[in-house]
Order: sequence, then C-alpha cells, then structure tokens
Amino acid sequence: MSADYATLARALGAETALVVAALVVLAVDLAWMRGVSTEKRRDVAALFGAAGCVAALAWCRQSGAPSEVWGGVLILDTLAVVARVGVLVLLLGTFGVLCGNVANRNPAEQVALLLLGGVGLLLMPAAQNLLLAFVALELASLSLYLLVGFDKRSAESAEAGLKYFLVGGVTAACLLFGLSLIYGLTGTISVGEMAGAVRALEFSPLAAVAVALVVVALGFKVAAAPFHAWAPDAYQGAPTPVAAWVASGSKVAALVLFYRLLWPGLHGWAGAMDDVGRIERGWLPIVLVVALASMALGNLVALAQRDVRRLLAYSAIGHAGVMLLALVLAGTFGVGTLVYYVFTYALATLGAFGVLAASERDSRRTTFENLAGLHARSPLLAWCLAVFVLSLAGIPPTSGFFAKLFVFAEAFRVNGISGPIGWAALAGIGFGVVGLYYYLLVLRAAFVATASGGTTERVHVRPLAVAVLVLTAALVVVLGVFPNWLLRVF
Repeated sequence: MSADYATLARALGAETALVVAALVVLAVDLAWMRGVSTEKRRDVAALFGAAGCVAALAWCRQSGAPSEVWGGVLILDTLAVVARVGVLVLLLGTFGVLCGNVANRNPAEQVALLLLGGVGLLLMPAAQNLLLAFVALELASLSLYLLVGFDKRSAESAEAGLKYFLVGGVTAACLLFGLSLIYGLTGTISVGEMAGAVRALEFSPLAAVAVALVVVALGFKVAAAPFHAWAPDAYQGAPTPVAAWVASGSKVAALVLFYRLLWPGLHGWAGAMDDVGRIERGWLPIVLVVALASMALGNLVALAQRDVRRLLAYSAIGHAGVMLLALVLAGTFGVGTLVYYVFTYALATLGAFGVLAASERDSRRTTFENLAGLHARSPLLAWCLAVFVLSLAGIPPTSGFFAKLFVFAEAFRVNGISGPIGWAALAGIGFGVVGLYYYLLVLRAAFVATASGGTTERVHVRPLAVAVLVLTAALVVVLGVFPNWLLRVF
C-alpha cells in the first residue's frame, strides 16, 4: 500500500471541511456567544455549519476523475461522488430545518454533532475496506444516538435515544461478527479482493450466517422490517430537525454501503431467482424477503397511526422495502434507479419533517389534530407539505412517481410477472395503493379539517426556513419532470 498524507488530504478534503467547521462552531460559541439568546447562537452555529457544507461540496465538485486512495481503501467513483454530494445537500437542508425550529439550549453542540456525523456518512459510500466501512458506520451512528436523545427536557427524546443506542449496539455487534466471518472465509478485508475470493467459494452454512448478520445490521440502518423497532420511537422522540436528518441523510449513505458490500463484494454469493420460481441459495432471496416484509408491515401499520411523525416512520419502513427491491435489481440494471429512489425519497422526507418543524412551537405534538387547518394558517407550508406527501405517495409530476415506476418496471423486466421478483413488485404496487390512504389523511388534516377551537392564528415561519422548504419542493418537482438529470450520471 503506497500513499502519503498529501494524497489522503486531497481525497478527504470534504471530510476535513466538516471537521474544521464543527471545531469552529464550538470555538465561536464558547468564546463569543455565551451571553446571547439561544436563537442567535443557533443561527450563528448553523451558518458556520452551512459554510462547512458548501466548502465540502466545492471540494467534491473538483475531485476529478474516479480514483482509488490508499491502495484501494477508499474509492471515489461516480457512485461515491453522487452519494457524497447528496449527503451534503441533505445536511444543508437539515440546517435550514434547524433554523426554522424552536432553538434548544445547546445549539452549537447540536450543529457540531450533525457535522461530525456527516463525516461518517461521507466515508460510508466510498469505503472499499471492511474495517473502514465499520468505523464510518459507527462514527455516523454514535452522533445519531446522541442527537436523538438531545432534548434533555423531553422524556420521549431520552427514551428514544436509549432505545436507538441499545438496538444499534446489538446490530453493531452483528455487523462486526458478520464481517469477521467474511474475513475468515475470504482472507481479506478489501471489498475488491473479497469479490475474487467469494467467486471461488461455495455458499456454505457459515457463509449464510455471515451474510445474514450483515443483512441484519444494515437492515437496521435503513429501518427495514423486522429490524425496524427503533424507528417509530426515534422519529417521534427526536428533535424534529434530527428526525429529518436520520430519515434522509443516513438512508442515502447506508443504502450505498449496502450495495457496495452485496453486489461488488459478495456477488458470488448472490444466488438467483428465475421466472419459474426456482431459487438458488444466496443473499438475494434473503434481501427479497426482508423487502417484502418491510413493504407489508410499514404500509399496513401506518394505517393505524394518528401521529404524523410515527406515520412517516412506518412510511419509511415501507419505502425501505422498495429500496431493497431496487437493491436486488441493481446487479442487472445498475445502481442508477436505486440512487434516484433513495435521493428523491430523502428529499421528500426532509421536506415533510421541515414543515412539521416550522409549524410546531411550544408543543412538539404532531398529531392530525395539531396539523388541522394548516392551509388556513399558512398556505405556503400546506402546499409544500402537499408536494412532499404526494411524492412519498408516488403521484406525478413529483419525483416519487418515476422512482416507483422505474423500480417496478425493472422488476417485471428482469423476472416477468410470474417470477418471485415480479410477485414482489406486484405486492409493492398493492401496498403502494394502501399507502395512498394514509398519505391522503395527512392532506385532509392540512387542507380540509378545521383547527381545534376554530382558531385561524397564522403560523409564523422564518424566511430562511421558507426558502429551504420551497427550494426542496421545487427540487422534488423538477426531478420528477426531468428524472434523467440524475439518472444520466450513471
């Protein structure tokens, strides 16, 4: 392995920018901002955080041709660059959501944790080494555990943080054990070298255990059933900007890491599923079962929810199922559809949580009753919410429509309508129709229902938060009208 610090610094310029921004945020807050209001401290911290994101985006943009760093430990190819840019855009949006929400008592620490967690999420899509992948995943996860339990005044937040940490600790152990077994079987921790070794090995029971442990751990990170138990409580208990970040940025990075480990790394153990239902042993049937379970559980349980945060959490579990179906298809049709689906879903979810953050003030309750009459109290927020919810439901001309269309069309092309993957796509369409009902409940609350007591008190939203929400809604529509803008990158 040959490398020097200059090469490493050039490759990790984006991560360095985020770390420097986090340190600056903490230093400025400690030295000059202790005597001012929490709102001003939050705004200054978010400003420095956003500056760090912009610097990191500029670095990613000038990164040039695809390259391997440090003997292939990191790979900066098209997929990694697009995923890193997506994570940074979502982090910028999270700072906008943060500025539109009620300030907490420690805004600088919150912004610093968001930035440091972003470092882990930037490393995950580029990791070509099992140890680096694990370290990056845990770096991101540790900051998320702290952020979910960040609101010390809320018992719900503390409970959510504790549950998230405990389940996350168990799945981290599963991932480490699974990766250790893969290393024992293949003799390497390099994803590239692992691919060659796997092709020469049969899918033994030990390999099945290793793959199952990896699927459990990464299934937890993307909130797929049955590893989803943390998601509803974390989404409901976390501060709203944090919930937005958990539901969007972490999803993008985790799905890309999932893809890199399974397709380039463990392609030889994929197995197969043909159009007459014959199934060969491998991870592909396991992932397909998890996808089906997620689509079913997420959409059916969401029907019973009356809290919009919990509804979005179960919606996220249902969407994770479709993403895993796209992951299964990525080996045949490439990763473009998966990235398009994940990124457009993340944008719509970030926007939906952004509307909730802007509309809540003294109360953090986000039931349908609290959302009632939003159109009368803030038409702009209500219409932004409509765009995001319609995208999550897959209604044109939003990006969610093409995201689902591409996945299901590819499923039918690869396996026909009678094969296992075709059946999974049919089930996904059916559960998508079920999902329309609970998304319409959200819109009914915002546009049709009357607020409790008939109040028409307007919701005062900060201009910066409005700008972020309008820009996000516009991006959701533009990517829906011109999906090739993102797809042609691949």
